[in-house]
Amino acid sequence: MKHPVDVHVGKRIRHRRWMNGTTQQQLAEKVGIKFQQIQKYETGMNRVSASRLWDIAAALGVQVSFFFEGLDKIGADDLVAGTDMPGDILSDREALELLRSYYAIPENQRRRLFDLARVLSEAA
Repeated sequence: MKHPVDVHVGKRIRHRRWMNGTTQQQLAEKVGIKFQQIQKYETGMNRVSASRLWDIAAALGVQVSFFFEGLDKIGADDLVAGTDMPGDILSDREALELLRSYYAIPENQRRRLFDLARVLSEAA
């Protein structure tokens, strides 16, 4: 059975990798392992050792603590049941791709797009 902390850390690895635009293969090569192992870490199937997490953090340009951010928001019931973190929108690949695309737009156009999105959401 997957431990909720392992699942959370795996989601954070995947989140950071997506934000960097790094593939599982590229991350695996930087860390010196097979990409299948990255897959297992990201799903929480395999627990990440402290030294491996240190290497992954270095490869992704974050502190080790990044992978534990938001963990304190998981309630005791969530830990027992092993449910997903509530409101974990950034674990969704489409949402991350949308964010990456949004920030690739020049600032003045991005602001106009933001205003349009706000108006449309208020009308819905």
